[in-house]
Amino acid sequence: MFAANMDSAREVGGVASTVLIPMRFVWPYGGRSVFLSGSFTRWSELVPMTPVEGCPTVFQAIYSLLPGYHQYKFFVDGEWRHDEHQPYVSGDYGIVNTILLATDPNFMPNPGITSGPNMDVDNEAFQNLVRITDGTLTEVVPSISEADLQGSRHRINQFLSTHTVYELLPESGKVVALDVNLPVKQAFHILHEQGIPLAPLWDFSRGQFVGVLSALDFILILRELGNHGSNLTEEELETHTISAWKEGKAYLNGQIDGHGRALSRRLIHGGPYDNLKDVALKILQNAVATVPIIHSSSEDGSFPQLLHLASLSGIMKCICRYFKHSSSSLPILQLPIGAIPVGTWVPKIGESNRRPLATLRPNSTLSSALNLLVQAQVSSIPVVDDNDSLLDIYCRSDITALAKDRAYTHINLNEMTIHQALQLGQDAYSPYEPRSQRCQMCLRSDLLHKVMERLANPGVRRLVIVEAGSKRVEGIVSLSDIFRFLLG
Repeated sequence: MFAANMDSAREVGGVASTVLIPMRFVWPYGGRSVFLSGSFTRWSELVPMTPVEGCPTVFQAIYSLLPGYHQYKFFVDGEWRHDEHQPYVSGDYGIVNTILLATDPNFMPNPGITSGPNMDVDNEAFQNLVRITDGTLTEVVPSISEADLQGSRHRINQFLSTHTVYELLPESGKVVALDVNLPVKQAFHILHEQGIPLAPLWDFSRGQFVGVLSALDFILILRELGNHGSNLTEEELETHTISAWKEGKAYLNGQIDGHGRALSRRLIHGGPYDNLKDVALKILQNAVATVPIIHSSSEDGSFPQLLHLASLSGIMKCICRYFKHSSSSLPILQLPIGAIPVGTWVPKIGESNRRPLATLRPNSTLSSALNLLVQAQVSSIPVVDDNDSLLDIYCRSDITALAKDRAYTHINLNEMTIHQALQLGQDAYSPYEPRSQRCQMCLRSDLLHKVMERLANPGVRRLVIVEAGSKRVEGIVSLSDIFRFLLG
């Protein structure tokens, strides 16, 4: 085995060391027994690689890496091998493949990395699975013609453009709104008790809705307070009103006018007569979870009524209901989710320009999870075991669980683990048991219309794409991903 002091991963970009990025290593050249080893295992461990289903000569292993520079090799039938199709370098320990996972776009790999010539592959099954173009391996996936793609998109866009928000309004229900002068602590408890991730804000002095308070606000508040001490106190949250927080947040984000006053962000809202496409675009373009639907019978907009909180989930439900009996006539809906450019996937070694999929271990700190949610601008992160199999998922809205029994008054964000944080909100469940509506999964072979039907269920905002049987995480697809694809 190689010496342990060989170049190991170095952390870049300020990402917490508990944040891991799963990568899929592939050895497509056959063998009886194939193992993976590298600087990320300190060259002291052989990671078994398993044959791909239906193609016994292609071996794969998913291994989570820290951001940084790594080296690796394959141990095939007792001999050390490298893949000439991937970047490699020659050093003191022979020829090794290399990979760079950089969070800093200015970080460059070591010079001397070489891409090798094509390696002959004479296995018929493998040639049926992939095609070789310019030295790169590309999976063969089902596809449709450009005409069918655009035709399907046109029909969906036409439906969304000719149906209004009124179709989203429930026959009965309630929408919770918060006064901007409410203490943050009280708002925190209300969201938790009502089981909602956000609420519109009402300003009595102005007689109008002025914004939205979401779980992300609480994440930012806890991070900000955590910078000033090891423990959070109830008194600190008591002194902050929602209005004061929103103003302070504007200063933190540099949103001030020429006189040094905080600029309030314009409320993104819609009306009951807006068409569904316009509302979907508002959600996507402004990166918000919902759009408050507000109606006023007065010409000047006074005495506004809050009718509903429109979401992509509700719009997706309308699409699925309308095309339920005609989905077969839309070729785009018959494609497997793995065959279309949506979602965030575990990249294969050698793939570039792909947004990495970050995961967390159960012992990752809550602080690292919150930092990743904010920095990566994602709403959820899969929690996986040592085999990268899905255990649970940590979402922005989970932060409201800290309101239970006033947990935020006696925790340290750098000490509480994800395991402990999730347990606060799942007393009725066994630890890491995937739960209905919360930890929904799908396979890369699932058809798009089936994925859309699952995402149309209330409370489901994303599906974790897993490998059949092992539940190894392969990717994640969200409502936003699907709508961006459908709207073109």
